[in-house]
Amino acid sequence: MPTPIHGRGAQSAQVPQRFGLAAREVDGDWLDARGEVDGGAPRIATTVTEEHPKSIISFNQSPDVPFDRSINAYRGCEHGCVYCYARPTHAFHDLSPGLDFETRLFAKPDAARLLRETLAKRGYKPAPIAMGTNTDPYQPIEARYRITRQVLEVCLETGHPVTMTTKSDRVLHDLDLLAELARRNLTAVSISVTSLDPKLSGLLEPRAAAPAKRLAALGRLVEAGVPAHVSVAPIVPAITDEFLEAILEDAAARGVRSASWIVLRLPHEVAPLFREWLSVHFPDRADKVMNTVRSMREGKDNDADFFTRMKPNGVWADLFRQRFRKTCARLGLNADSHAALDCAQFRAPDRGGQLSLL
Repeated sequence: MPTPIHGRGAQSAQVPQRFGLAAREVDGDWLDARGEVDGGAPRIATTVTEEHPKSIISFNQSPDVPFDRSINAYRGCEHGCVYCYARPTHAFHDLSPGLDFETRLFAKPDAARLLRETLAKRGYKPAPIAMGTNTDPYQPIEARYRITRQVLEVCLETGHPVTMTTKSDRVLHDLDLLAELARRNLTAVSISVTSLDPKLSGLLEPRAAAPAKRLAALGRLVEAGVPAHVSVAPIVPAITDEFLEAILEDAAARGVRSASWIVLRLPHEVAPLFREWLSVHFPDRADKVMNTVRSMREGKDNDADFFTRMKPNGVWADLFRQRFRKTCARLGLNADSHAALDCAQFRAPDRGGQLSLL
């Protein structure tokens, strides 16, 4: 059994084979990095590369998500959540969805400028921009780059609606902006909580905020008048499902009125990475976890089809669904319909330094 890599979610730097890339051989340097040669393992450093894309908003036509546009200020995510469905995106850049995804990061410092240019284009039609859909906008390097904050500043200036999804209490660093956006019905924030066990969280999502900090952040958002949503995501069968009701109860006690759940998804390289993680940390129940996952995905590790990929089925899925619905009903979660964010306040920024006549 390989030695666990402490402080990281992935346990290897597997290179994807679906693009025909050359496999990486396990040599002496890698064995030493794992601590299997000459004692303890050294820390695996995080590197950040600045990139300068020509555009910053990604548009989609997926029927499975409630938004058609998003901004990702970063690529890769230091939180290191082993189950992260975004890991395969690193494969498009000849990088490992494993350790590379959480140690070789990319920042987009031009994001706010590019957003302003996009919003200033004639014919642009506003709709809520989702942040945190691929990598976390409040991962640790945000403290250095403040790209997420700069994007929020542009949204506030132009009256453009924006939603946030995060696993970090760093969202509170922008509470001033979020509170003002919320006052104008221009934002909502979702924080996902996977378990209430800090030790387990440290294995699953080693550099994300502790569960208690995330729940406290939800309470602070509510107090500031920011619409706050708790997402029990992902539910990992036989690992985290025991916390479902308790997470909802804690969030509801802090004034949160909106909740959702998502069961574990294992697209592309995430499946072998997660299996490896199970073999390191939970070898006693690895088969049970994967058998339950497959029972909800028509016998497969993952369902990639539109319309069904976000809707697990089978006995276990029905059980999770019933537990969630009954708990929400008991706590009064999701009882009220929430007004859509306001797009009518949008005013395009100046074009080329000239004031808009509208």
